[in-house]
Amino acid sequence: MTGRDPAADGAARSVPVAGGAVPVLVLGVDAAGRPWPPAALAALAGAGLVVGAARHLAAVPVPPDVETVVLGPLTPALDRLTAAHAAGLPTVVLASGDPGFFGVVRRLRAAGLPVRVLPAVSSVAAAFARAGLDWDGAVVVTAHGRDLGPALHACRALPAVAVLTAPGAGATEIGAGLAGWSRRLVVAEHLGSAAERVTWATPEQAAARRWADPHVLLSLAAPAGPDADPATPAGVGPVRADNQPAAAPADGWALPESAYRHRDSMITKAEVRALAVARLRPRLGRLVWDVGAGSGSVGIECALLGAAVIAVERDPAAPIAVNAARHGVDVRVVTGDAPAVLRGLPDPDAVFVGGGGTAVLTAVADRRPARVVVTLAALDRIAPAVHLLRAAGYTVTGSQLTAARLADLPDGSIRLAATNPVVVLTGERP
Repeated sequence: MTGRDPAADGAARSVPVAGGAVPVLVLGVDAAGRPWPPAALAALAGAGLVVGAARHLAAVPVPPDVETVVLGPLTPALDRLTAAHAAGLPTVVLASGDPGFFGVVRRLRAAGLPVRVLPAVSSVAAAFARAGLDWDGAVVVTAHGRDLGPALHACRALPAVAVLTAPGAGATEIGAGLAGWSRRLVVAEHLGSAAERVTWATPEQAAARRWADPHVLLSLAAPAGPDADPATPAGVGPVRADNQPAAAPADGWALPESAYRHRDSMITKAEVRALAVARLRPRLGRLVWDVGAGSGSVGIECALLGAAVIAVERDPAAPIAVNAARHGVDVRVVTGDAPAVLRGLPDPDAVFVGGGGTAVLTAVADRRPARVVVTLAALDRIAPAVHLLRAAGYTVTGSQLTAARLADLPDGSIRLAATNPVVVLTGERP
């Protein structure tokens, strides 16, 4: 279907908003390099003030007699916009792609300015298009002006993530942080310009070079199989079919033990797991260690809730990877003896300790995660663990969980079958 864009028509007429004020027009600079639409050209021709980054001002046809403000720190530009708007001067703000998506619209509205937006193709949409990939199951995060950790953990947790980067928080740093995870990256530089470049790379390749700013990073689950090349183009990895890539799992959590392969009942029971996962507070943007993982059930349920997870287990035959694949999550498995194997792992936000004694707990506390959850069956280990965590600066709470499950008797009656009591300690850093 073809026809005029009603939003573009409205932008060209500078339609007043409630109260009669002419809004600030926010123009998206097209990341796909398409020609400027007539509405945008008309708005620029009639503007009294145009605000934008230097690269955007250089790329658009701003009349020579129009005042321009180059964006650096946003506050001075907001002050000038506010004054111009109060004086009735037609004002235009240039921004990348869709300015309402991780863009300047939020800040303009917070400053009390009425806005009308003429969006363009976003850099994320353009990056996936340039790579020839679908992205209906992808998650979009930003590292621009924010701590890199949550964006990096999203790349570690999910099979398709787009990252809006910033200097010092881009493909080089994310590539280095993805060492040990099976990922392939697409780095899209200078989208929509003559210098546009789209590169497929492994995390190691991305970490070994510098990239032009601005760029968009796509982090994708690497193809499986012994002959797969993670640096070559291929489709996006498996995504959740319920269109909720970072939401709570459709089948819930605290799943029955039968949902996991395990040996000799060596698995955290569902009742204990429910409390442990609640205390760990997993979500997208956080990294959880599951130390002494066994079947991996605690870590897998954290991954189902969106967290990035490293499962540490001394037994190379432990079925963690099988269980993770069964539940459709990506858990990085590190095999070796703790605490030695913990050295060199990225710092966690929360740690579940299912075994290893005080040496492991000391090594965990030394990394200063926000939360530590410990399960103990032996009473003589409780006091040393509590004292150790308190000495490390944690506030410690604890509960003993004793569950009794329904069990059928041969005559059709029902009894209660007790499970072994377990103490759950939670250490939280103030």
